[in-house]
Amino acid sequence: MSRLDEIRRPVQREMEAFEQRFKQAMSSKVPLLDKVTHYIVRRKGKQVRPLFVFLSAGLAGGVRESTYVGAVLVELLHTATLVHDDVVDDAHLRRGFFSINALWKNKIAVLVGDYLLSKGLLHALHHREHQLLDLVSDAVRKMSEGELLQMEKARKLDITEEVYFDIISNKTASLMAGCCAVGVASAGADLDWVEKARVFGEQVGLAFQIKDDLLDLGNDSTGKSSGVDLKEKKMTLPLIHALEKAGTDEKRRIMKLVRSDEMNPTKTKEVVRFMHDWGGIDYARNRMLGLRDEALRLLHQFPDNPCRTSLADLVAFTVDRSR
Repeated sequence: MSRLDEIRRPVQREMEAFEQRFKQAMSSKVPLLDKVTHYIVRRKGKQVRPLFVFLSAGLAGGVRESTYVGAVLVELLHTATLVHDDVVDDAHLRRGFFSINALWKNKIAVLVGDYLLSKGLLHALHHREHQLLDLVSDAVRKMSEGELLQMEKARKLDITEEVYFDIISNKTASLMAGCCAVGVASAGADLDWVEKARVFGEQVGLAFQIKDDLLDLGNDSTGKSSGVDLKEKKMTLPLIHALEKAGTDEKRRIMKLVRSDEMNPTKTKEVVRFMHDWGGIDYARNRMLGLRDEALRLLHQFPDNPCRTSLADLVAFTVDRSR
């Protein structure tokens, strides 16, 4: 049994029932749409976001019918954003499978993303879950704002640590925060508990993104880096901190490398070494662990039960994962 399987145990039956509901929610009478959505279901990922919804509901009284609606809503909107992201990034692979735009071209991928978005909204409205729709729609708005802010700043490469956290708070953490808020709200909890769950999810989402930054740099044992963030000129926390600590000449030299048109493996290795030497990687790791600890502090304000234990394990999994 994998670590995630163990974490899912308190809501295993609910997750299995969710998968059928998610599949039904995407169905269409248009053959092309049905073919594409069937492909999406087949290549499903770890479904961590619905898992956060169900476990969060378990914190506050248990899974209800509203919880299923919220989980389907979250996953439909999340899937829509992934389909659109692949078009924006011109990405042809996701989770080892061809992306929708790689198989059916950009025009169809954009329309499929729009369809999934509309299905999510309609699903919530059909079940009269206006509070859940409000929570998730706010997260999607923030995700779009975060992406656009990152694109704007990438042109000038002038991202400070404050701006970096603004970006990832919107781009990544907002949806995780929405998942936890949706779960607790679906169980009938009051607004104070919903807000506490939202902040918990936000801390987890921030830690999740910093972990992604670190994974992109490889690890000490292999010395290898995928360097995707550097190739895309994304200013991540380890680089931002190292640049703040470095002297003027060293900072100018590294920024020249980052701005260069071709970020080859030699340049990438040099920039990663710079982050190591100036404490950027250690700083980012410590910030990630601090966010993890704050998330666990908030989590332990909820009643102790198997769902809380699994959520604590899921938080640990978020920062311990190797990919």
